[in-house]
Amino acid sequence: MFQQQDLLDLANMKMPFGKYAGKALVDLPEEYLLWFQKKGFPQGRLGMLLGLCLEIKINGLEYILQPLKGKTRVVNE
Repeated sequence: MFQQQDLLDLANMKMPFGKYAGKALVDLPEEYLLWFQKKGFPQGRLGMLLGLCLEIKINGLEYILQPLKGKTRVVNE
């Protein structure tokens, strides 16, 4: 189960290494995420977020992340 903060992190966290280093996770190509899925996602939070990102892309839900770009935390009202 994911949290609201996970969606914010997907929209704003940068890929820390590799061909797409510095690119926001949400902006990674689906093909790259599929390759990672086949090879095995990294351990920890990054791997969890990459898996979540792939699920969002496969289901055509990237639009839910676009308004979150530039925001850094969840504000509970």
